[in-house]
Amino acid sequence: KQLKDADALFDALRENMRHILEPVAKPLLARADNAPFVILMVGINGAGKTTTIGKLAKRFQSEGKSVMLAAGDTFRAAAVEQLQEWGRRNEISVIAQHSGADSASVIFDALQSAKSKGVDVLIADTAGRLHTQANLMEELKKVRRVITKLDENAPHEVMLVLDASIGQNAVVQAEQFREAVGVSGIAMTKLDGTAKGGVIFAVAKRLGLPIRFIGVGEGIDDLRPFDAGEFVDALLARQSAD
Repeated sequence: KQLKDADALFDALRENMRHILEPVAKPLLARADNAPFVILMVGINGAGKTTTIGKLAKRFQSEGKSVMLAAGDTFRAAAVEQLQEWGRRNEISVIAQHSGADSASVIFDALQSAKSKGVDVLIADTAGRLHTQANLMEELKKVRRVITKLDENAPHEVMLVLDASIGQNAVVQAEQFREAVGVSGIAMTKLDGTAKGGVIFAVAKRLGLPIRFIGVGEGIDDLRPFDAGEFVDALLARQSAD
């Protein structure tokens, strides 16, 4: 009887967890009818934004879509170099300017170029740290305004990259970005340990924003579309193994 009760409890727990996550498990659909589909990537430095951009670009390429990248994090020379190197390796064009250039103008140029070349998806990197948080949010608002001048429906996705390992701070960060630039989806990185899994529930309950992808490792294929059932099963399997 006790064993049966334990099983029933486990099943109830699984159902409850799925119930929290299923409403936010919404895939990103890069529709071709408004090409280029513009994805504005936002997030604090260290969350894995530039790496996530590379993985996303690879995913779109494998779906047969043409991709262009905009190196909009002009405050960090390493971010621009990382994207350019990535573009070279994967034969993806990267629009960049000199270090310290105006981020909005880089992304504006990239969108013009993507439009003229008939590119399917444009992924734009942005700064992850400025002198103050307020500066950063103003910069991102400006980028948004500039993009809208060229395409009133763009950006079609504002994707926030969140580091699962920072715990509850992830929720605070997400609220700040949502207020400033209207986040439409989340990519949650560094979810390769059971202890970090909890933050996804906090994000789902508090924010209700679509979780598009989860990053479970460093490999190029370790960015996966978020599936609530799979995630809960993997989490519970790991917990019982621990």
